[in-house]
Amino acid sequence: MSTARAARQMLRAHRYGALCTLSQKFNGHPFGSIVPYLVEHDGSLLILISTLAEHTRNILHDPRVSLVTHSQDNPDIQSQGRITVVGAAQPVADKLQTGKRYLRYFPEAQNIFAMADFSFYRIVPQTLRFIGGFGKIHWVAANSYLLPSYPLIGQEDDVIAHMNADHRDTLRRYCQQFHQCAALAVEMVGIDCDGFDLRADGRILRFDFAEAVLDAQQARQALIAIAQAAQ
Repeated sequence: MSTARAARQMLRAHRYGALCTLSQKFNGHPFGSIVPYLVEHDGSLLILISTLAEHTRNILHDPRVSLVTHSQDNPDIQSQGRITVVGAAQPVADKLQTGKRYLRYFPEAQNIFAMADFSFYRIVPQTLRFIGGFGKIHWVAANSYLLPSYPLIGQEDDVIAHMNADHRDTLRRYCQQFHQCAALAVEMVGIDCDGFDLRADGRILRFDFAEAVLDAQQARQALIAIAQAAQ
C-alpha cells in the first residue's frame, strides 16, 4: 500500500481533530480547537463551522490551517499512528448539496446545519505529516494524496441504497467479523475508493478495501469478497 493511501485511510477512520488556525486577535499566534471533520472523496477535509467561532474569524483573516488526528488504541500515545494535514480552508458554496453526505455521518449536526451562521469549509491539503507508528514517519505531498474524480463518487447514493435495502444481514456480519460488534441497527452511510463506513447502533465503523475501488462494479466485487471473508 502506498503511503498516501495509508494516510487517507487513517484520516477516514477518524471523525474529530484539533484544528489549528492563526489567531487574528493575538497577531498570528497558533490557536487550537476541536472540530468534527469528514474526508471527502478526493481526500480533502470538510468542516461545518460558525461565523461566530474564533477559528472561523481566524480563517477569514488567514486561510492557512492545519488539522491533526491520531489513533487511540493504546495508552502509549507516542507509539500510535497520527497525521497532520497542512493546508488552506476554503468556503464551500453549495451548503445543501454538501450537507447531504455530511449529515449521514453527523446526524447530530442537523440543528446547527439549519442555522444561517454555520457554513462548510473545505481544507485542501498542501502536504501531510503521516506517522504510521514508531519509525514510520513520512511527509506526503498533496499531488500524491489527493485523488482525481472517479465514477463511484456519482454512484455512492445508489450503492448505499442497495446495501441498506437488500443486505442488512451482510452489514451485521461485517460488524461482527471485523469489529467484534454485534449490532442490531446497522446502515451504510458512505463509500469511497478506500473503503466504506457503517453506523452500527449509533457508532461509525470504518472498513478498508484491500485495493482501490473506483466504480460501483468494483465496489460490488469488493463487498462480496468482504462478505465471504465474514462467513
